[in-house]
Amino acid sequence: MTTIFSKIVKNEIPSYRIAEDDRFYAFLDINPLMKGHTLVIPKKEVDYLFDMEDDLLAGMNVFAKKIARAIEKVVACKRIGVAVLGLEVPHAHIHLIPINSESDISFSRPKLKFSEEEFMDLAEKISREVKL
Repeated sequence: MTTIFSKIVKNEIPSYRIAEDDRFYAFLDINPLMKGHTLVIPKKEVDYLFDMEDDLLAGMNVFAKKIARAIEKVVACKRIGVAVLGLEVPHAHIHLIPINSESDISFSRPKLKFSEEEFMDLAEKISREVKL
């Protein structure tokens, strides 16, 4: 079974791409909790984060750190919160969410809405700051 995230990696479904390398892909969440909410995924389809091979899991965290640093340069926040839920899509992923308080990372909060132009502009700004 091909996941929605695998289709995004293959450009079968559009995304607001932040960065990618040979193993990982980062893109804006289209149902964000906060402005700049980004997903980091392995290009290899693995359902559960802790089923990933050690080197892939470690590499994904290093990749996510670079994305988080770029988000911090564009979105005003105290920290980048990290969440791993793994229930909504059967493809390992990390949520990077700009936060100013713990409640900012609550997934029960209403999702924000942005226009396509706002998403594109934000993705471009963050992408420019990524140092892979």
